[in-house]
Amino acid sequence: MPSPVSAEPLVHVEGAPPPPTGTRSRTRRYERPILAGIATVAALLFFWGIWHSAYHAFYASAVRSMTDNPMAFFYGSFDPGDSITLDKLPGFLWPQALSALVLGFHPWSLVVPQALEGVASVVLLHVVVRRWAGVPAGLLAAAFLTLTPVTVGLGRSVTEDAPFVLLLLLAAEATQRATAHARSRTLVLAGVWVGVAFQCKMLEAWAVLPALTVTYLVSAPTTLRRRLRDLAAAGAVMLTVSLSWMLAAGLTPAAARPYLDGTTDNSPVALVVGYNFLTRFQALGVDAAGTGSIVADRAHSRASAGMGDSVWKMFSPGLASQTGWLYPLAALGLAAGVYGLWRRRPPRTDPFLAGLLLWGGWLVTFFLVFSFGSVTGHTYYMGVVAVGLSALAAVAVTRVRRRGVLCAVLAVNVGWCAALTLYYPGFFTWSVVVAVVLALPALALFAVGGSRPRRTALAVALVAVLVVPAVWSASAMSLRYNQPGGFGRIGPGSIATRNGASALNPAQRRVLAYLTAHRDGARYLAAVPRWQMAAPYILSDNAAILPIGGFTAHVPYPAPSAFHRLVDTGRLRYVLLSAADLTPRARGAKTPGRALVRWALGHCTPVHVSHYVLYRCGPAARKGG
Repeated sequence: MPSPVSAEPLVHVEGAPPPPTGTRSRTRRYERPILAGIATVAALLFFWGIWHSAYHAFYASAVRSMTDNPMAFFYGSFDPGDSITLDKLPGFLWPQALSALVLGFHPWSLVVPQALEGVASVVLLHVVVRRWAGVPAGLLAAAFLTLTPVTVGLGRSVTEDAPFVLLLLLAAEATQRATAHARSRTLVLAGVWVGVAFQCKMLEAWAVLPALTVTYLVSAPTTLRRRLRDLAAAGAVMLTVSLSWMLAAGLTPAAARPYLDGTTDNSPVALVVGYNFLTRFQALGVDAAGTGSIVADRAHSRASAGMGDSVWKMFSPGLASQTGWLYPLAALGLAAGVYGLWRRRPPRTDPFLAGLLLWGGWLVTFFLVFSFGSVTGHTYYMGVVAVGLSALAAVAVTRVRRRGVLCAVLAVNVGWCAALTLYYPGFFTWSVVVAVVLALPALALFAVGGSRPRRTALAVALVAVLVVPAVWSASAMSLRYNQPGGFGRIGPGSIATRNGASALNPAQRRVLAYLTAHRDGARYLAAVPRWQMAAPYILSDNAAILPIGGFTAHVPYPAPSAFHRLVDTGRLRYVLLSAADLTPRARGAKTPGRALVRWALGHCTPVHVSHYVLYRCGPAARKGG
């Protein structure tokens, strides 16, 4: 099938024009071997060292609980007792839970789905960009995405963004096919993919809608009335799939499901709209408290972002080093595309116009969303930005024909990569020397040479651009710089997961043995004031530990009446505290969970086990009622 690639280059070129569209669309002899090589490199970067994976204590505890029963799987229960959920929708953990059911619950089995999703994203980006701008552009986009540090981080992490990126790429691919032939059913499929992506990252999934909507509305070869009708149908399906989990949770009686973390009223609207959306835009003066959301973490969110809330945040080394290596080339691809369309004045159904609307809208929308929305220092949010950058940078390299322009931007891009690297002295700074040594002669030859030398020089210049991000990405294969299973940051600021939460220490083993021996038919072995105290017992033994206060410790769960009812009915007999929980500062903390701890201190009998203090509660154990 011919590729919808405009025959005219983006910027005028001296010499012969590019081959006709039909010729460029055929599968080149080199395409499949190179694509297989790129996918292999991606797989190596994602899977290497996976056997050294560690648990992300919060998410892994939820996965362990989700493998316990269907209700825990559907709601994303944090604990095996199905008392409270994650502070997010559980869709991104469903593949990990299925992997754990098939392969067994191990740190590496939770990373496998993420790595597979990363490889699939690389291949799918090639497919979409190839249809738009030809085989070389598709291969370059796949290579760019593979060697971007944030992509490698996502493939080695357990965060939401690996499945999220793949699902949005599936939506883009379906929209591309729907736009080319005005296929309403294919556009509905795009809506389904966006709805499934909503189960991973909630309202962030809807940020792709402007790009998808404008692409189809402008470029689909049919009447405006039908375009609007198709978009309405796809939107209705997208909305239904997006809100399906929220509706199920909202219509289920609260007593028949876990409490929704991140909320004060156990409402899915508070979880999705308040806690996971409005609280991200506090710098704009948005207050989420009215939605029933927990907002106690406001000060922490502002401090941990540490970059302000403006477009300049996206150029800060902390974010740009993970995903912004290709800013200059991507900017050239977008600007040259707009300029080329302005010169040609193509019809609205022009395939290149459709692709530019798709990828330009994708990049600009997510760029602005993250500029003004708090990412709380989590660079893995930038994975979806890397997709748009890779597509537009690939088009710049393959479609911009004016030698001076491309030469200058390549030089700027090498300098930009060097600046980002030198911001972190001592972390593979030799890569800057290699990049400059490659770039200088290549750019000189590219500027003055003939056709064949220019192609060689271009290839060398591209290698020079990619040396620095490739070195950073490859550093993830060393345990010194990255351990699979944690967050998706690659490079000097990477956060080592290395926690021993899956193996109880001797003191914890004695506590667990005591609780098990004295359970007396209770539903919960014990209640703890922080989820971090519950995680080791859940990961090692799938123990039914009741976490008080949710992820932030500010969630009013369990309510005092419910907590007392658990104690009075014998479903909860112990409260487990550490020495830190007994300090004056901890006792005086103004959180719902601390109020329950203070009640236990005044009404339950202490039992010392190892370095912990257990408080046995119940009618027979109370000190003075």
